[in-house]
Amino acid sequence: MSKRAMILFAHGARAASWAAPFERLRGMTQARLPDVDVSLAFLELMSPRLPERVDQLAAEGVVDIALVPVFLGQGGHVLRDLPVMVEELKAKYPQIRFTVATAVGEAPEVLNAMADYCAGALS
Repeated sequence: MSKRAMILFAHGARAASWAAPFERLRGMTQARLPDVDVSLAFLELMSPRLPERVDQLAAEGVVDIALVPVFLGQGGHVLRDLPVMVEELKAKYPQIRFTVATAVGEAPEVLNAMADYCAGALS
């Protein structure tokens, strides 16, 4: 069992099919990081929720968790909700090192890939 983990943090939706691209992203990321436990967690409407997933990882002895918000921008959920959740998790699990990436949609390489895709839509 890996002592390191990555949680791809998404909003969640009522339709189970909404999670399909996030599951594919999780699988692709796991393939690139075979020594890291890569999983999904959600803000609401789907399971597991972020605190639930961290509880599971803590019980498995994970000591390092990277949180990656798979949101297009640094909106209210990433700027307000996530920091509160992370502070609560840090207080509950002081033995775990938490790092939080910026929203995936804020990364220049992601925006460039999206622009390439959009420009290609004209062909």
